[in-house]
Amino acid sequence: MKLWAGQTISELGSRITRDGVPYAAVLVLNAPASQMGFLTAVGAASVLLFGLLAGVWVDRVRRRPILIAADLARAAILASIPIAAFAHRLSMVQLYVVIAMTGFCTVFFDVAYQSYLPSLVERENLLEGNSKLAMSSSAAEIAGPSLTGILVQLITAPIAILFDAISFLISAVSVILIRKPEPPHQAPTTTPHPIAGLRFVFGHPLLRPLAFFSITTFFSMGLLGPLYVLYAIRELHISSAELGLAISMGGAGSLIGATLAPAIGRRLGLGHTFIGSALAMAAAYAFIPLAQGPRPLPLIFLMIQQLIGDFAFSTYLINVLTLRQSLAPEEMLGRVNAAMQLMTRGVFPVSALAGGILATAIGIRPTLTIAVSGLLAASLWLIASPLRGLGTRDSGLGTDAL
Repeated sequence: MKLWAGQTISELGSRITRDGVPYAAVLVLNAPASQMGFLTAVGAASVLLFGLLAGVWVDRVRRRPILIAADLARAAILASIPIAAFAHRLSMVQLYVVIAMTGFCTVFFDVAYQSYLPSLVERENLLEGNSKLAMSSSAAEIAGPSLTGILVQLITAPIAILFDAISFLISAVSVILIRKPEPPHQAPTTTPHPIAGLRFVFGHPLLRPLAFFSITTFFSMGLLGPLYVLYAIRELHISSAELGLAISMGGAGSLIGATLAPAIGRRLGLGHTFIGSALAMAAAYAFIPLAQGPRPLPLIFLMIQQLIGDFAFSTYLINVLTLRQSLAPEEMLGRVNAAMQLMTRGVFPVSALAGGILATAIGIRPTLTIAVSGLLAASLWLIASPLRGLGTRDSGLGTDAL
């Protein structure tokens, strides 16, 4: 409950920074598409550079201290943005540095977080635990974007980011207050190999297609990620408050998905759940390049995309995370989680830069169309894999089923 409460507040603050930094770049510093792509790439580069190292650390030391240190560091780093803005010294260079440093801390936090949960919750209850934690993220997705849009208009984007710095302090305190002892951690007698997690994932018949799906999907999402705010504000002429409303619809969809994910997995089976979620995501994201026409049609298109896309994405992520936590041995859970992070957020630097270059060369809307095509193609990895044979009896994630 302490972990859940702290993460709920932290997730809300993180949404303010996630949307507030692009707002600051576009509205305060007037950044072009190329700089927006570079900004996203810098933030994602931490996973690419340090993801596997984080997995090794998480498997060698206790995980709770990593969570606390990462939260405190992110609070201090983010506080520099409102301070610089107050002194009228905010620049794109500082945004690059802040995004890079917070990204570094987030890599360690996320790997430790996903590996720490099984020590708090019995393995047979992991699906329910992941579902509840995802509800916090979804609730933040509902309130965060709208709150960010309002704060940006009232107190400017840089000052709004101060709320995220405070939320990380609260998260750190909540983890400090946890009294359940972390199980004794036996450090390996030899230094764990950084790529052991990659070997395990690509050597497993169920995790391998999920890895290829993640690479293709997140590369495609990276193409459109840095362009989304730019596209909505400059081409669709949607205000920051309206865009916050649209993104909050994604939170509603994600909350529904987080709530129903365990039931959907049990009802449809893991295979059909994964494939259905992938196809639904591709269909939903198609609404982004299709958004056009008189007001309020573009806004409605984005709201539909957010609602359906985040519902499907949340359903997929909760079930796949639980499957991964159940399949990976405890002694290398950190490296397996780090490997999967590398194949999700780690591809963002390349795709974000490619998205900025493509948008400059052929335009934003054609680039978004290419990204949607990539999402549709990603589903083929799941359809043509053993995953499609996982039925309802496998959704309990018990030892016998797996």
